[in-house]
Amino acid sequence: MKRIAVVGSGALGLYYGGRMAKAGHDVVFLARADLAALRERGVTVAYPDGKYTVFPVRAVAMSEEIGPVDLVVIGLKATANHAFARLLPPLLGPDTAVVNLQNGLGVDEQVAAVVGPERTLGCLCFVCVNRVGPAAAECTMPGYVAVGEFTGGPTARTREVADVFARSGVKANVAPNLLSARWHKLVWNVPFNGLSVVEGGMTTDTILADPAREARVWALMHEVQLIAAAEGVAIAQSFVIDQVERTRPMGPYKPSTMLDFLAGKPLELEPIWGEPLRRARLLGLSVPELTRLHGDLLPHASGGR
Repeated sequence: MKRIAVVGSGALGLYYGGRMAKAGHDVVFLARADLAALRERGVTVAYPDGKYTVFPVRAVAMSEEIGPVDLVVIGLKATANHAFARLLPPLLGPDTAVVNLQNGLGVDEQVAAVVGPERTLGCLCFVCVNRVGPAAAECTMPGYVAVGEFTGGPTARTREVADVFARSGVKANVAPNLLSARWHKLVWNVPFNGLSVVEGGMTTDTILADPAREARVWALMHEVQLIAAAEGVAIAQSFVIDQVERTRPMGPYKPSTMLDFLAGKPLELEPIWGEPLRRARLLGLSVPELTRLHGDLLPHASGGR
């Protein structure tokens, strides 16, 4: 049994933290908005095959109430990364691993700057999950996670962390290269999260129902493919095609950035769109669709509609 601190009680923190708690791990939620609900009724997770509630669960407001743990799972949005210096140090023991569930580029560097590169892992979550209420998450496509080391290739620790997810009922892979895994995740996140916002809060099925919007999806995916290749990451065309074809049967799915937009919250603009665009410019690449999308998203970056 691992002692695990889940930092953040959004969709990913609730979903994966809830599954780990159900599997018998000693899970403590570091929460703010959902603190009272977690204490009063535990965490509820709905998924395609059923629904369960784990109660009681331990939920606290300050890292100091938790102390050192075996594993830290970061479920915060990247817009809250300024809080790392306050939240993470009290959770660290001699052998603590810190796994970051965030999307985009540059986010693992922000974790490593606080906890050290040797403690840092990234985890890409290929999943459809939303927070549907206080202390409640709903998963419509379980998908899988890919866990990778921030420095170097996989180690015994990487496999051990992946095994924590696997024993909690989550399909888990070990990523041979974390940068490659992050670029592959951006193939979906850049177009669908971005277009869902600039189209005023549009679900993925509606995006793909319009030929002009679908064409923009393909163009953005190919630009991500182009930038990744210039950084030494080859993304197969079959993977790109699969990202679109897997999205078609998902129905009216609401990407996480769209939900943030509709709630008037700040967007994770920099790691998902800004940093890839910055790298493209440094490499001298022409990426007109990404440039246009980034510009369209800028007015919404700080929240509010």
